[in-house]
Amino acid sequence: MTDVEHELTATLWRWSVGEKGGDWFFVTVNGEIGEALSATALMHRLETGRPAGWGAVKVEANVGDTCWRTSAFPSKERGWMVPVKAAVRKAEGLIEGEPFTLTLSF
Repeated sequence: MTDVEHELTATLWRWSVGEKGGDWFFVTVNGEIGEALSATALMHRLETGRPAGWGAVKVEANVGDTCWRTSAFPSKERGWMVPVKAAVRKAEGLIEGEPFTLTLSF
């Protein structure tokens, strides 16, 4: 199967896990791209007979000149969540709450 690129306008949001846990930054993926992630997770489960860890889907993410591999995680409250690590935020000047273009391949 060939990966398909999906482009969206994303906004960083922060998940704080307390003083010792620090902060994690994510973008939310909903709509058609969220549905495509759900379909990909379902196909994995049907093909292997089991869900991936936490129901995650492996993705390749791209912002500007930065490309990295990560996973999208399902959330009942938010749809799909994709973590954005500090190195990416710094390299691309991403700021919480400001929109940017994200490309996901899966």
